[in-house]
Amino acid sequence: MNEYNIIKIKNHPELICRAAEWFHHKWHIPAEEYRKSMEESLQSGTSVPQWYLVVEDSRIIGGAGVIENDFHKRKDLTPNVCALYVEEDCRCRGIAGELLRFMCNDMREKGIDTLYLITDHTSFYERYGWEYLCMVEEDEGGMTRMYIHNGKE
Repeated sequence: MNEYNIIKIKNHPELICRAAEWFHHKWHIPAEEYRKSMEESLQSGTSVPQWYLVVEDSRIIGGAGVIENDFHKRKDLTPNVCALYVEEDCRCRGIAGELLRFMCNDMREKGIDTLYLITDHTSFYERYGWEYLCMVEEDEGGMTRMYIHNGKE
């Protein structure tokens, strides 16, 4: 039985500062950047960006966002799932898969059927209906894998 909840930051703005710090510690992007994006998600009528947390007993154990571009040069492949992370001691419980499904369903409700993400993982996302699309150049140089999810479960 799952003891965690997946929540939308948009519905819990009181968690923005805490969430921004949590993401900062996982990905080393300035907390201010996360905070600004999360505050932008509060605007009415805004589909992107969106941010999601997985909370268990008031502890953030996972999270991810949907943003326009996740630091790559293919600006036409948008929006992007970003910053997906589940705490190491909480892995292998299906949390990432549930979070991905939740996000895809939420975006579909907002009229966005196709999502993209970049990753170096070669088999993880396929389990959840994502398909390898192509290699893309990162903003800082180097190449990474681009995946697509077209709204199918």
